[in-house]
This record gives sequence, structure tokens and C-alpha cells, in this order.
Amino acid sequence: MIVIVDYGMGNIGSIANMIKKAGGQSIVTSDVEVIGNAEKLIIPGVGAFDNGIKNLHDSGLIDVLNRKVLDEGVPILGICLGMQLMAKSSEEGVLPGLGWIDANCIKFKFTGANEILRIPHMGWNEVKIKKKDGIFKNMYDDASFYFVHSYHVRCNNPDDIASTTEYGFEFTSSIHHGNIFATQFHPEKSHKYGLLVMKNFVEAVHA
Repeated sequence: MIVIVDYGMGNIGSIANMIKKAGGQSIVTSDVEVIGNAEKLIIPGVGAFDNGIKNLHDSGLIDVLNRKVLDEGVPILGICLGMQLMAKSSEEGVLPGLGWIDANCIKFKFTGANEILRIPHMGWNEVKIKKKDGIFKNMYDDASFYFVHSYHVRCNNPDDIASTTEYGFEFTSSIHHGNIFATQFHPEKSHKYGLLVMKNFVEAVHA
């Protein structure tokens, strides 16, 4: 069973629907015991970094998530803010992140000709895949996904980068580190491309 972690920060219904379309079963919960028995986890997220971390703390979920991800090696997928929360910190706030990935979140900053680019980065954009396994197994050649974000993850270890995307410059659009997977884009809003990402997570991803 895939557990979608409910900490008050995500459009969870559309993620559950996409999992169902991908042939999987999911449950949405903030119950520590249920999360503790999960076979796979998804951390969604829309909103501010500090609010997300604070909600996880206030819900008493940090310890069980650390145990599942770091000790048990359960596959986990972070989406949008869920990806950013896996980093060590963010320019958006002052609270420390989960620190599962050696990375930091920084705000888009543009100079020169790129100053015309709008923030947030919103809409469809191409994804250049660097790791053609895991959630990108058998991905379409013209892979494109839907984004909505003002901050992006900067990985200190290039080996953690699963894909990149161009928006003024090349930024990390997904990560893969062992059992940890995350996307800055929204697979639940990305039609056939997102469905394949979710199908791979449902069927083929192992720690």
C-alpha cells in the first residue's frame, strides 16, 4: 500500500487519482501508525517551506518518516514542495529541512536578457532525463511536465540529479538517491508523462 502523507500542504486528491489510474492503491493519512506500516510513501506539497516543515513537526511525523526512509529504506516520492522539504534548507524560510538530500533550495534569480522571465516558473516545460531508470523507466522521448514553483533545489552531489530543466538556466527538476525519489514538477498534472512516472513508482521502484 502506498501512503500519501497528509500534513495539510498538498492537492492530495489528484495524486490519489493518478495512483489509481496507474494501477496502484493508496491511502491518505497523517496517522503515525499507518505511515509506519507503509510499503511506499508520497510526500506532496504546495506552499511555503517553513509551513511545510512546521506542519510535519506539529503532526508528529518527522521521526516516523526518518525511520521509514533512512532506516528501513522504503521508497518515497516527494512532489514539488515535498521535494524541497527533503533538502537541508531553503532561502524561503529559516527552519532546517529534512536533510535527506545534500541540497539547498534557492529562489529563481535572473539577470540580463533573462530578467523578462516570470516567477513563479509556471506551465509545461521539457525535462532532460539523466537517470533513465526508476521513475523515468521507458519514458517518452519528448518528456514534458507541468511546473509551478518559485524555488528550486540545488544539489551538492551531481549524482543525485535525475533530470534537469531549462528556465533561464539549467536547474534540477528531479532527484534520485537510493530509495528517495522526488520531482519539482507535478506528475499528477502532467497527463501521460506523469502517469508513466506514477506507474513506475507503483510497479517498478525498489529501494
